[in-house]
This record gives sequence, C-alpha cells and structure tokens, in this order.
Amino acid sequence: MSDTRRSSYEPIIVALAPAALFGALVAHPYLPGRLPNEAAVAAAVAADTTRWGLVHLAAGVASGLVVLAFLAIRSYLRDAGDHRLSAVGVPFVVIGSTLFAMLPGMEFAALAAAETGTDLADIAAAQAALEEWFVPVLAIGALTFGIGVLAFIRGITVTGILSAPLTAVVVVALAVMALSRFVPLTAAQFYLQSAAGILALWPLAYHMWRRPTPGAAAQPGRAQAVRS
Repeated sequence: MSDTRRSSYEPIIVALAPAALFGALVAHPYLPGRLPNEAAVAAAVAADTTRWGLVHLAAGVASGLVVLAFLAIRSYLRDAGDHRLSAVGVPFVVIGSTLFAMLPGMEFAALAAAETGTDLADIAAAQAALEEWFVPVLAIGALTFGIGVLAFIRGITVTGILSAPLTAVVVVALAVMALSRFVPLTAAQFYLQSAAGILALWPLAYHMWRRPTPGAAAQPGRAQAVRS
C-alpha cells in the first residue's frame, strides 16, 4: 500500500473506530446490576425507544469499524516485518467483533416489544427469552476477541514500532479493552472498554500518520524475529 494512501486512510480508520465505539457505548442508557438485566433494559427502552434504537445501531457500526481498524494495524505491522503474529489475530478479532455486533441486534427484541405498546413486564420477558443465546454470544465473542488482541499485542511488541513507554501504554490499554468484555457490568462493558480502546488505538493512529513507512521505526532485530 502506498504511503499516501496509508496516511489518508488507515490512520483515520484506526482513530475513528474507538471514537465511534466510545460514542455509542457512552450514549447507551446505564443498566444497573449484572448484565443482562431484563428489568433495566425494559425500563430504558420504554423511556426512550428512539435513543435505544440509535445507540444499538451505532454500536453495530462501531464494531465494524473496529474490524477495519485492526485490519489497518495488521497492514502496518506486516510492513514492519510481522508476517505471522497479527495475521493469526485477524480472524479472531473479526469473529469476536461480529459476535459483539450481534448483541445490540438481540436487544432490538425489547425495542420491538415496546413499539407494540406492551407493558414493562412483557418487554422484559421478550429480552429474557434471548438470554440463553445472549450469554454464550457474549462469552464466545469476548474469548475470540481476546485471543486476537493478544496476537496483535505480540506483533506490536516484537516489531518495536513504538517507543518503549508508548508500547507499554498501548499494550496495557489493549489488554484492558479485551478483558473488559468478559465483565458483565455496564461500567466495564461500556465505559472501561471504550476508554481503553481510545487509549490503545489513538497512539497507534498518530504513529501511523506521522510515520507511514514503518521500516525506519521498526528495530531490524525484532522484525527479523517475527519472520522466524
């Protein structure tokens, strides 16, 4: 990929994805207690069906942008000498993000129930009927995304594309972003995950923008280790 194309496309995607995820998840109505919380969902949907629909649509779009961001990072790491590690992570990130996007789709069931004019109990019942599917999708999505992120962490550390302090920040933030998906609490799923995504991906986006060709930034010894 040409330097011009990367400087005008890939860093923008890497910066936009966590911002979109942050906006969607922070705008989501707060749900107290352990997730999924059918009673809280019913109350939030009934309070504002338009907001519920928009934030869940935005969350699905943001999840797709996260996939594009990791594909852009994979392209950069490949040019830095990583021919194996991040390539292994790509399918796991894609599957994990796809499953994560399914979760907002499942919560449209409550929206459909609210739009028919049913009471809170019926809305909660509609959401509860999906719980046996919601929980496995959440767990499998978190696991696969976490495996993919771990592979990207290895690619970032081995290629040495960032300075040591910045690498530490990005690695920790990526780990927190992945681990937060395992915690069934609003504070972790929405706020911690989205904030960690910004802290992880924005430094990478800035570096990719300032240094479209990673060869000068990568340490040859480390790049060679990735190839082996």
